[in-house]
Amino acid sequence: MRKVETAQPVDLSWPYLQISRRAPLRASIARHLFLANVRRLKSQLVMPDGKTFGNGEGVFADGGDPVLRITDSDCFFTRLGRDGLLGLGESFLLGAWRVGDGDEMTAAEYKELVAWLVEYTSMLPRRRSAMSRWLRSLWLRTLPTAEENSVDGARRNVQAHYDLDTALFELFLDQTMTYSSGWFDGSGDLGYAQIRKIDAVLDLARVQSGTRLLDIGCGYGALAIRAAQRGAVVTGITLSETQLMHAIYRADKLGLQNQATFLLEDYRDHQGNYDAITSVEMIEAVGSAYWPAFFSTLDRLVKAGGYCCLQVVTFPHDVMRATRGSYSWVDRYIFPGGELPSLEEIALLAKKYTGFDISLVRRLNDSYARTLEAWRENFLAAAIDVHDLGFDDRFVRLWALYFSYFEAGFRARYCDVWQVGMEKRK
Repeated sequence: MRKVETAQPVDLSWPYLQISRRAPLRASIARHLFLANVRRLKSQLVMPDGKTFGNGEGVFADGGDPVLRITDSDCFFTRLGRDGLLGLGESFLLGAWRVGDGDEMTAAEYKELVAWLVEYTSMLPRRRSAMSRWLRSLWLRTLPTAEENSVDGARRNVQAHYDLDTALFELFLDQTMTYSSGWFDGSGDLGYAQIRKIDAVLDLARVQSGTRLLDIGCGYGALAIRAAQRGAVVTGITLSETQLMHAIYRADKLGLQNQATFLLEDYRDHQGNYDAITSVEMIEAVGSAYWPAFFSTLDRLVKAGGYCCLQVVTFPHDVMRATRGSYSWVDRYIFPGGELPSLEEIALLAKKYTGFDISLVRRLNDSYARTLEAWRENFLAAAIDVHDLGFDDRFVRLWALYFSYFEAGFRARYCDVWQVGMEKRK
């Protein structure tokens, strides 16, 4: 069994990429399964020797199908076979696969990568079975797991990502500094989509003048500040010191310090009695072992007849069950300790651990794809500034993959995002 990893910010010496262990049998099996899947796609895979797989035709830039290139098949299939999705991401960081031919991928090539991943991901649900899920669990049983989300572990997990330099997030987020899906309508403006999303969450939680509101996972404070501008009295809690200081600064600058209070506190430790709770894309960091505690906390903190609105990223229920406890490059490098519930699981948890009834469910799937696309474009356009902050080319590659990978997941409906409005029985 490999050593359990403790969450930490990305080490720019990239120690895990220096590890090279042979796994010929696993590499051979991974090669066979991967190429068998690719043969069914309306896209193309090009091997280092020029051999092609897939049913794609034409050049993507000219309206054709996307093309993925394997540049180091030994590295790609060894890491894929040995470590699954963890190996998929790390082989990308090592340059073993890519789109295009240059040294570094362009913004247009990342768009083509999204199209290729959408095609591949869309095929996956058709090929899942109970047997394949069971075999997968055996195959990946020795992978390390991220630190569990105990009170101490949750703080480490959050700090590893959200306590990165605020200037990094300012390069790709909109002016509200909202780090979650917007809700687009006809306008393509990201800032407008974020305000529209925030207002929708506040409406579902029935926030108005005088409402006592708790915002769990308040981020940089945009939702809490918007609620305070409605006249609510808001408490926002976070485990990120960086986000906490930014939220306090923004509230003070707007003269809302008497209406918006921000605390560095775990949701399990918070005490109070509120008319409403909001929590936007925070449950994904809770971990399945602590989902009952999270919902019990919602119930404990909201008065009878009160309201709650969650915005939550989900997997389909069978995918959630199949991936529980798995470990990918996203866990190691982006969101340690993260785990996605399903919409069905949310309903079950609310029924079992709370007095809430679900009143409305709103899907924002396409909007998250557009949000991630905007973040990726902003991030790549600011690559020089990312380097000036002390991050290297591999870090830029990692985060561009992160945005592209999740955009593809939402476009393929492999993952989803919902606003869930709930009302507590009197």
